[in-house]
Amino acid sequence: MSTENEGINEGTTPVPPAPSAPPVPVETPSAAPQPPVPDAGAPTTPLPQTPAAPADGAWPPPTAPAAATEWPPPTAPQAAPPAVPAYATAGAYAEPGTHAYGATDGAVPQAGAAFGSGSGSGGSGSGSGGVQPPVWGASYQQPAPKAGKGRGGLVAALLIAALVAGGLGGGIGYTLAKNDDSSGSTTVSSSTSGGAVKRDPGTVAGVAAKALPSTVTIEAESSNGEGGTGTGFVFDTQGHIVTNNHVVADAVDGGKVTATFPDGKKYNAEVVGHAQGYDVAVIKLKNAPSNLKPLTLGNSDEVAVGDSTIAIGAPFGLSNTVTTGIISAKNRPVASSDGSGSSSSYMSALQTDASINPGNSGGPLLDAQGNVIGINSAIQSTGSGGLGGAAQSGSIGLGFAIPINQAKYVAQQLIKTGEPVYAKIGASVSLDESTGGAKITDQGAGGSDAVEAGGPAAEAGLKPGDVITKLDDTVIDSGPTLIGEIWTHQPGDKVTITYERDGKTHTVDLTLGSRTGDN
Repeated sequence: MSTENEGINEGTTPVPPAPSAPPVPVETPSAAPQPPVPDAGAPTTPLPQTPAAPADGAWPPPTAPAAATEWPPPTAPQAAPPAVPAYATAGAYAEPGTHAYGATDGAVPQAGAAFGSGSGSGGSGSGSGGVQPPVWGASYQQPAPKAGKGRGGLVAALLIAALVAGGLGGGIGYTLAKNDDSSGSTTVSSSTSGGAVKRDPGTVAGVAAKALPSTVTIEAESSNGEGGTGTGFVFDTQGHIVTNNHVVADAVDGGKVTATFPDGKKYNAEVVGHAQGYDVAVIKLKNAPSNLKPLTLGNSDEVAVGDSTIAIGAPFGLSNTVTTGIISAKNRPVASSDGSGSSSSYMSALQTDASINPGNSGGPLLDAQGNVIGINSAIQSTGSGGLGGAAQSGSIGLGFAIPINQAKYVAQQLIKTGEPVYAKIGASVSLDESTGGAKITDQGAGGSDAVEAGGPAAEAGLKPGDVITKLDDTVIDSGPTLIGEIWTHQPGDKVTITYERDGKTHTVDLTLGSRTGDN
């Protein structure tokens, strides 16, 4: 509630309430009257001395009865004018609790509450007590404050004392500092500074210092000049750089790719191979330097929820950016676009709350020891589901990385043959996420059979209409989840499939087949 002034109307002069002990009224004529001139023969009497204040500080002091020789002679009593206080100290007319400007009650505003509101509490000054008018002709004497009164005066006295003390302290401090100049500084300086500081390899700074020289900012440009910025990291000493497919997709057919290291050295590169389904690509530096240091690859299968993470990339083109977080989930099924909207990638991702934004794509996700545990690939945002979407927005703490165990296998295949190899079960499944599992469709893509003849699913006895609910111990809630989980394996791996048919649950083992290329 806003604080308001009570009893004051705009444009009028406020009339203060009468103090609890009204002062003796005094007439204020428009022109001060002149005292009557005494007769020439009247005796001259000296002016009386101003009475001293009593020892107990009471005010006003008692006055002695007027003597016959008192000057000026007393005049006849007149009618008392309306009671108007003759003297008042600052704040004497403020009613307690009504004139605190801008006061607040000290409460922190709750979320969504309107700011700027406050409630006034406490008033300033006191209105009790009055001041006796001085005796005519007597010199003015400052009244002594009563006990418990004169709060404004006390505050002023304390303020003056504080200012004096502050000035004294400043003067002493300056003098001491001046006198100390000859004996040396009293500050303590570090024995090392800047690049000479040795940082523990286990700290974020230590990990970043080791990983940054092996992380590059990638610029990919198509033949018509379109493109963007992403990130990659050194995979081997031969100059291979691992990144996302959607980072270099524009430059695959006759485009241009460059990689810039943190030291500013820039190299032209070529796309060795790319896997749209995995969202993994490999480029190779032309005239690669001989001192490349590949990042150490970790084991993403051993990562646990709560483990520390460090992400390196070029968010929104800001190269060599380091952010930190934790693994917030594992085996998170994610389907992301490659940017064109015509193709999707599927992964059983590592989820992290490390800040990841457009431009972090393809960069390494490190553990606390500096080992690569994933490739930053996608984010959940209010604008789009992935880093390649058209309506991108910033990180909301939901970033996804391709597990490095999967990415390593894909990268090695791309370096070896230039084409990706995918594991498969040989059945087409619905991409609808509301089926309660991965439902085998009645017909495959392009009119083909939903269950490939002679394939793993057919040999295991799976049929159209079956709903796959588990792969090994992983719950399958949709077709994309099944695809992402299958692609964490390699062709030839044996898996256990749990499926439902006619309301009954069945379990069957099968050996995964293989498919080469993205078509």
